[in-house]
Amino acid sequence: MKTSRKLMVFLLVVAVGLLMSATMVSAQDTVIRIASQTPLSGPQSILGTGIRNGVELAIAQLSGPLTDLGYTVEFVPFDDQATPDVGVANAQNIVNDGAILAVIGHLNSGVALPSSEVYNDNDLVMVSPANTNVNITDRGYPTVNRICGRDDAQGAAGAQFAASLDGVSSVYIIHDTTAYGLGVAEFFQAEAEAQGLTVLGFEGTEEAANFEGIIQPILALAPDLIYFGGLYPQSGIFINQARTAGYTGLFMGPDGFDSSEFSELSGEAGVGTYYTTVAAPVTIYPDAADFAASYEEAYGEAPQPFAAQAYDSTGIVLQAIAGLIEANGALPSRAEVAAAVRATEGYAGITGTYSFDDNGDPEIGQYYILSVGSADPADWNSNELLSSQNIPSPLAAVEPEATPSS
Repeated sequence: MKTSRKLMVFLLVVAVGLLMSATMVSAQDTVIRIASQTPLSGPQSILGTGIRNGVELAIAQLSGPLTDLGYTVEFVPFDDQATPDVGVANAQNIVNDGAILAVIGHLNSGVALPSSEVYNDNDLVMVSPANTNVNITDRGYPTVNRICGRDDAQGAAGAQFAASLDGVSSVYIIHDTTAYGLGVAEFFQAEAEAQGLTVLGFEGTEEAANFEGIIQPILALAPDLIYFGGLYPQSGIFINQARTAGYTGLFMGPDGFDSSEFSELSGEAGVGTYYTTVAAPVTIYPDAADFAASYEEAYGEAPQPFAAQAYDSTGIVLQAIAGLIEANGALPSRAEVAAAVRATEGYAGITGTYSFDDNGDPEIGQYYILSVGSADPADWNSNELLSSQNIPSPLAAVEPEATPSS
């Protein structure tokens, strides 16, 4: 009798354990996590936090279809500190979490390139709102996508604009030695020379505080325009010091200038600076007004550049996952999500309509040229838009070969 009772208790415990285990597995099977990787600390955190916030807002507003299907979407932000080693370490942690089905990021191409190797090895899709280096997508990885344009087009657009300015016949080019800064500077140089501009110098520097040793030789050459391929924490200080040292020409740079903190660092010296960007101020996008209002209500400030693009990047991922679940009735694999994201066609976002080519570039990239209108960071989204272009990606620009007639 005692043996029978013990057996019954044992069987009851086993049954409860199995039930609890099944419940836990079931709960785990309904949790979907979306990660982001951006600098949330350090000098570039203002843009990285904006991207993080854009992802969080998109999950809050756009995950309804997945909620209706019985799934919970959780957001997992990571701080890559704008440092490749940190990004790769984070990427290893991200891929080890089986509930993470996508990554939105990065801000820096130099961090995205090695981190995306880890994602690709684990079939985890990445959609970037901000990485412009050509090698992001030119590797042809099925997991790597971006909704922003590329530096080959951005650098060329900047050089064409510089050549169109009255009184500009010579340029001096500086870059920050990163994959991003060097890459866009090289494309600017090539097109500047093609446009007939004289390139008086091409120099890389990692200096971040005292540029006197660089500025004095430039002053002696007296270029009509200085182009700085790099990011605002460096370029803003450089421009301030160059103007103080007596440089009277024009300044220009890429979308690495595109942050309200540029105005804070450059001050009055930065007013009138030209910059290209793949992410126009949110006020330029007519469909982004509700996003801007929601963002300001949630975070107490206007969205920084790339926040709206992060919102759209997240929307693309959420739509792909929901479509797979609706079609198959089950949680998709990472490889299935990557394939569905790459197959995106005509996604109507708040910053544009997106379709990916076979390499993960947007078939049509958006490029803008603006000038800094004020030293007040609060006025950044009011910078004057001077021109815009929609340029096909390299793959989309290739005409399909004609089919021979039979």
